[in-house]
Amino acid sequence: MESTKNLTRTETAQRTATVSDVAYRLEIDVSSAADPSVSTFGSTTTITFSATPGASTFLDFLHGGVDSVTLNGAELPVDEVVGEHRITLPHLAEENTVVVAGHGLYSRSGEGLHRFVDPADSNTYLYTQYEPADARRVFANFEQPDLKATYDVSVTAPATWHVASNGASQRMDHHGNGTATWHFARTPRLSTYITALLAGPYHYVTDEWTGTTADGGTLTIELGASCRASLADDFDADRIFDVTKAGLDLFHRLFAYPYPWGKYDQAFVPEYNLGAMENPGLVTFTESYVFTSRATAAQHEGRANTLLHEMAHMWFGDLVTMAWWDDLWLKESFADYMGTLAVERATDLGQPWVTFANRRKAWAYVQDQLPTTHPIVADIPDVDAAKQNFDGITYAKGASVLKQLAAFVGEDAFFTAARAYFERHAFGNTTLADFLAVLSEASGRDMGAWAEAWLKTAGVPVLGVDLDTDEDGTVRSAHLVQEATDPVTGEPVLRPHVVRVGTFEVIDGRLQRTGSHEVELTGARAPLEPLVGQPRPAVVLPNDEDLTYAKVRFDEESLAVLLERLTELTEPLAQATAWAALWNMVRDAALPAERFSRAVAGMVGQIAEVGVVQLVLEQAETALNRYAPPSARPAALEALSDTVLGQLRDAEAGSDHQVAYARAVARLGRSEHVSAAVDSTVDGLLAGTTSFAGLDVDEQLRWALVQARAARGRADQAEIDAALGSAPSAVATVGHALASAARPEPEVKGRAFRAVMAGRDHESNVLSNDALSATAAGFQLGSHELLDGFSAEYWGALEDLWARLSIGLATRTVQGLFPAAQDITAEGVDANPALQAARAWLAGHETAPAALRRVVLEQTDTLERTLRAQSAAL
Repeated sequence: MESTKNLTRTETAQRTATVSDVAYRLEIDVSSAADPSVSTFGSTTTITFSATPGASTFLDFLHGGVDSVTLNGAELPVDEVVGEHRITLPHLAEENTVVVAGHGLYSRSGEGLHRFVDPADSNTYLYTQYEPADARRVFANFEQPDLKATYDVSVTAPATWHVASNGASQRMDHHGNGTATWHFARTPRLSTYITALLAGPYHYVTDEWTGTTADGGTLTIELGASCRASLADDFDADRIFDVTKAGLDLFHRLFAYPYPWGKYDQAFVPEYNLGAMENPGLVTFTESYVFTSRATAAQHEGRANTLLHEMAHMWFGDLVTMAWWDDLWLKESFADYMGTLAVERATDLGQPWVTFANRRKAWAYVQDQLPTTHPIVADIPDVDAAKQNFDGITYAKGASVLKQLAAFVGEDAFFTAARAYFERHAFGNTTLADFLAVLSEASGRDMGAWAEAWLKTAGVPVLGVDLDTDEDGTVRSAHLVQEATDPVTGEPVLRPHVVRVGTFEVIDGRLQRTGSHEVELTGARAPLEPLVGQPRPAVVLPNDEDLTYAKVRFDEESLAVLLERLTELTEPLAQATAWAALWNMVRDAALPAERFSRAVAGMVGQIAEVGVVQLVLEQAETALNRYAPPSARPAALEALSDTVLGQLRDAEAGSDHQVAYARAVARLGRSEHVSAAVDSTVDGLLAGTTSFAGLDVDEQLRWALVQARAARGRADQAEIDAALGSAPSAVATVGHALASAARPEPEVKGRAFRAVMAGRDHESNVLSNDALSATAAGFQLGSHELLDGFSAEYWGALEDLWARLSIGLATRTVQGLFPAAQDITAEGVDANPALQAARAWLAGHETAPAALRRVVLEQTDTLERTLRAQSAAL
């Protein structure tokens, strides 16, 4: 039979037409997981379902061996019906029962059932991650979101472990041999990708939430939070529960539909590929949210945003699920928007819309300008494409558009539509049409034109202000203007915007808002009548309050003021919008990298929000390393690093800003273009001969400093190994991998390159997902002269890599080793050897897997943008 890891929309539609009324009973045996020589676990799946009599279908199972397949009491020949990834089910009856007894493979890639051994205490931990199609790595199933089912789950594991699944644990049977079997409550109807398992000696803390439902009833939800035992001392479960309870309060008020999943566990797990995953009743998070080092206010805000994003999924995505991955936005865009909204309304943590404007939308703007951009409602032909569409468009652009939608129809209509959506489609699957129907009903507007413009087109609109003034500076005419082209079709797309245009003047040494004018823009231009007849403002800010999704272009006068006085803006969100606009201009080669870096250096000390400090320093460093011409880079980087060092010296003792500056000094200290003072500070902080009152050289900072010394060739392998041996941990393991690959020596780079390509270290140990990425990142810390020699081997191996590895590990490898560190020369952009090689590979591999070509296309476009920006600044 045909065997393929991919799974297409057409195949799943055919299966939906054949199969219905599905229920699963899962029996998973991980009792030998702590034995590293055991590579598989027991997986027995019993599935009952209805079908078209006489039809055939298939199950998905990426397995480590199948022992038997029994269909309606008859054992099927394994060698005939079982392929590498699928199991054929022939001659179906109207009602069917199939039992598949087999084995799954433990994962080191973060896909399926991931196994991790804690370097701190050698304990073994397991967790699952399935989205979009990796439940089939653990049990045989119909791997598609629209065949929802109930699940009865049992797990056999060491009796001392903590074991969890989506449903509450109902009983535990001890077997007398040190193992036990946990039996979990039957779930409501779920899609396969949001089922979950957790097993290991996890530290587990409990609490509960009690609230009032829309009908006046009382609802109590048992809460749990878990992490590895070695992290227990750093686990601030009380703060996590505080955010959880605040979120449950808010979402019950907004959605008026009671939480439907029984308990609410939140597990923080190692080597996680994502920020989090919304498995109902058992949400999983990256354990980087267990702060083993000093956490700034921005980090606490970011964690809260993720906690509440995943909670919003309990309704958007879990209760009501898209029918297929084309409508992935129906859950991710909503959760991204609701997470930020909930941090603002349910907590006192930071300025979430400032973070959204600076970080999340920046991610969307980058993604939406790549040649692989796509509409929010994307064409997803298969699960490989689905995996790649968990991107800045689906998340942050979609959330930005929903923020604009709330402004467009009004917030009351938006949440009225959401409540109708949950009530009408609970435990079902939906498409765009279903959401537009409730939205039209609630708002009284025909939403078809809005959806066509915003959801079914690609590209970033550009908003600016066209001002005409008299000689004395009085405004004669003023218009908000829009430029927008769909890069996929090449056609103009003038989207509807409801925005505010802000005006600012220098008053008492501050840039203070003097006006904020609401404008509904439906075409290329809209008049700004309140500005006419008035003195020209010092700054005019399109998209004040960041209500829409668009890049902002400043007029020359506003730009000049902002580059000198941006931090004098008294409104944090206006300041964030302006910083985001300047960064977009750098990437578009409309603002020289050096000018941006000088603006950051001159004003960073006046930025109140530590998250903005962290971001603009990262952007300034990237601007100089990527977008500045090589001749200007050394002096500019040295000046920036000295400025940051000065801010560290002057920062308030024990403040978040002090921590941010220390981490930035360590990051900048990796560059060959730093002053002796930066080197001395890095050395002194590590040795304990330099100190700053209130600053703790904790695990995160210590490894950043070690990496700086390694990248500069000032730390040998013995020093790096000693740092790991003195305090082994998961963070240290990753830090060690990066530092070891960062040393600027040909043999070191060769060893790192071969390790990433093979997926194994020099001792033939399999590299986990995190270790692979850290090794690749360390490899890239070197000049292109040091790295260019690996180009031919890289390009020659891509298709083999893609065929050999899971899509997750293959993507990490292709992205991680792409020759991105390039400099412009007098011969121009098109003469760059790395760019030529990338273009040649694309031209010569038109039939390569689409998912692989997408990764290479995106990396090639990013490289070309880098070189063009450098060229423009020459």
